[in-house]
Amino acid sequence: MIRRPPLLLGLMLAGCVAPPTAPSAVLPPLTAALDAHIPPFARWPYQAFSREAAVQIALREWRAFGQPVVYPNIELPEDEEREEGLWQRVGEYWWLGLDPRWREQGWTGVHDENGVVFPASEDGNYAWSAAFISYVMRIAGAGSRFPYTPTHSDYISAARRHSLGLEPGTALSAERIEVYAPQRGDLICYWRGRQPVSYDELPTGRFPGHCDIVVAIQSGYLDVIGGNVDNAVAMKHIPATTDGHLAGPDGIVIDPDHHYFVVLRVEYLR
Repeated sequence: MIRRPPLLLGLMLAGCVAPPTAPSAVLPPLTAALDAHIPPFARWPYQAFSREAAVQIALREWRAFGQPVVYPNIELPEDEEREEGLWQRVGEYWWLGLDPRWREQGWTGVHDENGVVFPASEDGNYAWSAAFISYVMRIAGAGSRFPYTPTHSDYISAARRHSLGLEPGTALSAERIEVYAPQRGDLICYWRGRQPVSYDELPTGRFPGHCDIVVAIQSGYLDVIGGNVDNAVAMKHIPATTDGHLAGPDGIVIDPDHHYFVVLRVEYLR
């Protein structure tokens, strides 16, 4: 984590100006410096944190990247995160999804926090999939109820702690994949490292993982959207049981290509 100089924090606070008072409305208190960069509609928020908002925001970003669909063992032909108009979009995920405590907040799809272009061979060191999820939840109005982070494992463990009653302010609950069928707006997560992670091991330390947001439920599969999927915001079609579970009653995952181990049920307000 990095410290911002006092002058920068002052400028951030100075940029936080409340809009005119609406009739019969009570303005919220002035935001803290950590939230000063967030648009007022998401910071207050103007409307309750909703499932439909999160789904539509994810779909909007997918359309911005040209609506790519990724299939197993077939890579997208272009490195879209480095294209003009899209590397800036990735920068917005970092800037709005995180807060000034993270040096990653200044990254883009092609620059580090100092504005220096990093080579494509180092893309893996600037993975933005968790920043994308943080962005979607932030703009949908999750407020302080989502643990914004550049690492999926952070909010996966936070969801499990919430399920255990240890983190009551979090709007995520960790669910077993053979028990809970994900709904639109929920997050489905798989581990990506050599050492498998199981639901029963949660919460745990940091580990390589990935989560996508469910945007549609089809017969026998789920449509999901994720960030940094082949360097784009892309859709995948994930196999599921006829009743929408990622695993059968025996716990065996239906999808042969992804090691799913937890569903994060997002506790929307509407």
